[in-house]
Amino acid sequence: MNDDDRKFSRREAGLLLGAAMAGLAGPLRAQAVAMPRILVGFPAGGSVDVSARRVADAWRGRLAEQVLVEQRVGAGGRLAITALRDAPADGGTLLMSPSSMFTIYPHVYRKLAYKPDTDAIAVSPIANATCGFGVGPMVPATVKTLSDFVAWAKANPQQSSYASPAAGAMPHFLGDQFKRAAGITLTHVPYRGAAPGLQDLMGGQIASGCFILGDFLPHLPGGRLRILGVTDHERSRFAPDVPTFGEQGFKGIIGVETYGLFLPPRTPASIVDKVFDLVRVALREKAVVDGLAKLGFEPLAMAPADYARRLAAERTQWGPIVAASGFSSDD
Repeated sequence: MNDDDRKFSRREAGLLLGAAMAGLAGPLRAQAVAMPRILVGFPAGGSVDVSARRVADAWRGRLAEQVLVEQRVGAGGRLAITALRDAPADGGTLLMSPSSMFTIYPHVYRKLAYKPDTDAIAVSPIANATCGFGVGPMVPATVKTLSDFVAWAKANPQQSSYASPAAGAMPHFLGDQFKRAAGITLTHVPYRGAAPGLQDLMGGQIASGCFILGDFLPHLPGGRLRILGVTDHERSRFAPDVPTFGEQGFKGIIGVETYGLFLPPRTPASIVDKVFDLVRVALREKAVVDGLAKLGFEPLAMAPADYARRLAAERTQWGPIVAASGFSSDD
């Protein structure tokens, strides 16, 4: 958020929220939407689900008596997008999704059931989430930097591997970029989510892993995991002692996931704008900001047109990266 956003007083924020809620409630009631819902394509308790629930809590009792968070789990999160595409364009159905569904997946899946640029309207991100590359007890404690890891991997190619939360996810391709840039053998081992991958990493079953930074954070105090680099342009306030990939000589390895809200296609611009106003106000709520911080997320609001442009630019960025990996899927 920019400096102007931070200048809003609590009273001004309250007035804006009231006006936005009142404006949005009108079209929702007109379409007989009594209980708005936020679709989530991933299991309950995960970062996408928790983010959606923080927003729903901020809107509950104002936008409506209840704002539901509804799981539509399946096809790696893609099922929720098709459900959004087919929902009424009345403001009663939203989607909370990682940006990679719209930026990376189009290059991964040969048969994608939705069009990333037309089957959902980007409203705003609610947060940025950088990725981290870390190692566990299989790797000696003397390995403290990416260069150290490269040297270890060259000396131990049979053990050199990395976990990611899923094949085709952003961490998968960040690890592949690192492997190619460093000229090392680094076998990719995809998991079904971050939790089992991190368990194996801490247990010494796998050497390294690339995950959303927030997934690492709860496991750092025990000392069994060490983050060697983060994939943003700048260091993260959640791990200020960890240098970026760029600081360590790998300048092209950048990966920042946005978690954003989307509306069905053909939703009137007036509703899109009012939902964006609600996002901005929600991100001034302490409970929302604190909840995102627990996930290692930086709050971020961006106007709908700007967010759509960012997604389009990132979709272009990831095309050659995915192609260079040689990975694709018919699933």
